Amino acid sequence: MKSLVVYYSRTGTTKKIAQAIARNLGGDIEEIIDKKDRRGPTNYLIAGKDAATKRLTEIDDTKKDISSYDIVVIGTPVWAFTMAPAIRTFITRHKESLKNIAFFCTQGGAGSKRTFKDMEELCGKRPVEVLEATTKEVMKDMFKQKISEFIERLSNK
Repeated sequence: MKSLVVYYSRTGTTKKIAQAIARNLGGDIEEIIDKKDRRGPTNYLIAGKDAATKRLTEIDDTKKDISSYDIVVIGTPVWAFTMAPAIRTFITRHKESLKNIAFFCTQGGAGSKRTFKDMEELCGKRPVEVLEATTKEVMKDMFKQKISEFIERLSNK
């Protein structure tokens, strides 16, 4: 199964999970780059507002041909109980090219269920699998078992 892990990460937390998933899947990886500056406390607040109001943003074009993958694993931080604008923009652009999907998210405490629901609705199809991890789990490297179980469930689909 040819797989691609696509993710957006503002702080590096989601990136850490994305790299672990890609490594364990033996798949490719693609970072979604938001052209809007999201660094710092003020931009963090603006980012949350953009997410809550379901705004799209400008992102760099992807380097990979999304349609050539059997499964695309899409990762996002949870902002205001939903996906980051860069992931919303990616899905909006590529949903017709997505054959099979899986989702993962990183969160401070809550919001994964609504985030996954929003992503599913935007994609127009159900994910074959989902994974959530808290920032604390990622920062303390306590997510490896979750990754293993996620990969195993994906492999059994």
